Amino acid sequence: MTKRIDALGDLTPDPGNHNAGTERGAYLLEESIAQVGAGRSILADRDGVVLAGNKALQAAADAGLGVRVVRTDGHELVVVQRTDLALSGDDDERQRARRMAYFDNRTSEIGLSYDLDQIVIDLTEGVDLSVMFYQDELEELLAGLIEPQDDGGEQRERPSMPHYVVCPECGNEFVPSE
Repeated sequence: MTKRIDALGDLTPDPGNHNAGTERGAYLLEESIAQVGAGRSILADRDGVVLAGNKALQAAADAGLGVRVVRTDGHELVVVQRTDLALSGDDDERQRARRMAYFDNRTSEIGLSYDLDQIVIDLTEGVDLSVMFYQDELEELLAGLIEPQDDGGEQRERPSMPHYVVCPECGNEFVPSE
C-alpha cells in the first residue's frame, strides 16, 4: 500500500541519509527557492520516506511551499515544467531561467558532504556502491575510517571495495556476508 502524501509534513526525512549537507549548501537552497522557486523534484519511497532531496525538503518546508505528488514506478521520466520561466521569454524570464539552471547545479555541488559513518553502515549492510565509486575513490573518501590492519610486518592485500569494511568502533576488518 502506498502512503498518501498531501503536504510536506507527510514526508519523512531519510534517517540514514548519507549527505550530511553543508551550511553553505543549505543557504544556497534557501536562496534558490526564495529567488526563483522550486525547480527540482525530490524522491520518496512508497512510505513517504525521502530517498533523494532531503535538504530540498527542509528548504521547501522552511519556505512554506506546498506539495504536488507524481506517482511512478521508475519507468517514466518525471518532468517539472515551470510555466513562469522561458529562455525565449523576456529578459526577466530568461535571467530567472538561467539562474535556475545555475542554482540547480551549484546547490548539488556545494551542498554535498558525505556522512562517512553512514557510508560504512551502508557498506556493512551490503549496499553496493561500486558503480558510483571507483575503488580508489571510496578508499580515499573513507581513508580516516578504513585502514588495512598490519599483520606483524606482513602486507596483506585487502579485498576490492566496496565489500571491505573496518568497524569504526573496534577496528576489526571484515567482508560483509552477501
